[in-house]
Amino acid sequence: MKAFRLDELEAERAANNGAYLQFLRERNMSVGLYALDAGDTDPQGPHAQDEVYLVVSGRASITVGDETTEVGRGSVVYVPAGAAHRFHHISEDLRVLVVFSPPES
Repeated sequence: MKAFRLDELEAERAANNGAYLQFLRERNMSVGLYALDAGDTDPQGPHAQDEVYLVVSGRASITVGDETTEVGRGSVVYVPAGAAHRFHHISEDLRVLVVFSPPES
């Protein structure tokens, strides 16, 4: 079994000075923690993999293709492979679990 604590993942991500920390990689998926602080710009572009976002904390809007919705703690968003997407109007520090399938390359 592999088990993780969000507070430890956040500390590791912050110690590595990165917005993204991949902490699990298996044959059919990978999982990471993505962090954007209030007011940040989300630089990501489309990915070759399907993604699922689970918002752990914070508030923002997300646009996927031409659809926009507000997200906060507990929100789950599916982004199909190749779809343009980004978080914006980040009003509270955002922490998001990201599941990629297949694993992010």
